[in-house]
Amino acid sequence: MKLRRLRLAGAAVSALAVAWTASPVSAAAQDTPTVPAPTVPTLTWSDCQGGFQCANAQVPLDYRDPQGRTLTLAVIRKPAADASHRKGTLFLQPGGPGNSGVDFVRNNYADLPAALRDDFDVFGYDVRGVGRSSQVVCWDDPTYTRAVTAAKGVPGPDAYEPAVRQAADFDQACQDNAGDLLPYVGTQYVARDIDLLRQALGEKQLTYYGRSFGSYIGTVYAAMFPKRVRALALDGAYDPEHYTNKPYAYDRPQYLALDGAMSRFLDWCEADQATCGFGDGDPRGAFEKLKADLDANPVPTANGGQANGYTLVYRLMFNINEGKVIWPSFGEALRKAQLRDNTSFLLRPPSPASFDFLNPNVVVECVDKKYPADPALLKRQVTTNARLAPLLGPAMAYGPPTYDHQHATACVQWKGEHTSRYAGNFRAKGSAPILVIGNTGDPDTPYQDAVALSRELDNGRLLTFEAEGHTAFNRSACATDAITNYLVDLKVPARGASCADETQPPSSTPTVAPPGTTLTELRNGVNERVDRIGSLR
Repeated sequence: MKLRRLRLAGAAVSALAVAWTASPVSAAAQDTPTVPAPTVPTLTWSDCQGGFQCANAQVPLDYRDPQGRTLTLAVIRKPAADASHRKGTLFLQPGGPGNSGVDFVRNNYADLPAALRDDFDVFGYDVRGVGRSSQVVCWDDPTYTRAVTAAKGVPGPDAYEPAVRQAADFDQACQDNAGDLLPYVGTQYVARDIDLLRQALGEKQLTYYGRSFGSYIGTVYAAMFPKRVRALALDGAYDPEHYTNKPYAYDRPQYLALDGAMSRFLDWCEADQATCGFGDGDPRGAFEKLKADLDANPVPTANGGQANGYTLVYRLMFNINEGKVIWPSFGEALRKAQLRDNTSFLLRPPSPASFDFLNPNVVVECVDKKYPADPALLKRQVTTNARLAPLLGPAMAYGPPTYDHQHATACVQWKGEHTSRYAGNFRAKGSAPILVIGNTGDPDTPYQDAVALSRELDNGRLLTFEAEGHTAFNRSACATDAITNYLVDLKVPARGASCADETQPPSSTPTVAPPGTTLTELRNGVNERVDRIGSLR
């Protein structure tokens, strides 16, 4: 993987005339006489195939010095299909942190409801530190490969201290390889970038759909610029206060939600062995044995690598987001793993495409969050998380810095500045109604987070999807219609609204599954971190 160097332009950062703290600044602060307003980017669009248009946007590297050095953001749009009904621009923000917004728009445009494609220019961009916008690289591919190959699905009793040392090594690599960018990739600056892009596109207010971490970005935007909100749909929402200011309180429910989803799958597997096909009557026991067996005897992969118990956990962690529709494929893939069949998508080790996602995933959260600098507290929290979430938790708690669950060991030791984090408040007082969507069985962003955000916002409205899996848009016809009506016509669902139309796994009675309810491969099993919203068509 080529290291993407920070693309900066302009003069060196000048000394500031006034003090400017790392704490959040009001939306009006950038317009005060002491801090000049940043220059609105000029977007020069060019064709980039398939009817899409691409451009680059120059934004300040550091908003404390908005006329200083700049950073280049890659942006993309597809003009409204029906110019006569065009309402403006719809910003699409993927999950992460670490997923490409350019790819998100390109890969998902065709699956958007026609009303969105007709009425809006569909727009996305790679946020600072991600993809084509100065990708953050801490560990290179060989280093990450060694780390995930050595990790275990069933870590031993002495796994904690090595995990802390490994996280410190990751942190140092970040400082060595990306230190000039790290202070500036936090979500406060991302929200400021969005407001500049809104202006560059000629929009008076923002229309926005954000999923997963994209919901947190939207939350921060609303908090900073509440009067500039037209419509924000926040799908798979975060509890923002816990995420940024009480991160241990954020981590614990995420461990429990992930293990809860895995537990419910294993319960289904036991109840419907004919469809699941894994476990010989005891899928929970078979799963624990499989992790240990793969650790003891890794399976060689087609590209010369090795798949072990950690590989299994890593793949399950992401792909369980698909919900019940994918449970039969899980059963089949676990059975293949038992047979040491390396065609199982659960035996595909993380690859460079994963590492492009994981590097900024860790870094952004270490900039956004403030963990207490207490090693004893860290140990108590990490070991307790592993104990309370025994199915998947230990591999995450004691593994190398990868996804959300494994960030505490790196972030507690983080030496970088938190210049660009946003610390609250999150009320967004005076905003238009903001739609918050939460799944009751979400394994990634627990349902209680969506409830908390809807209550935190002065003008939030909660839509509940009674389902397994992560996010609701294009997984529920009911929720998709509600989100689309809100974005197009500003129709807010009634208080207490819920949807219960999740596609169910086929049962052994009838033996023939309805069309569209089984998948032979999971999208993330094949395409790494391609963020897909799915398709109802």
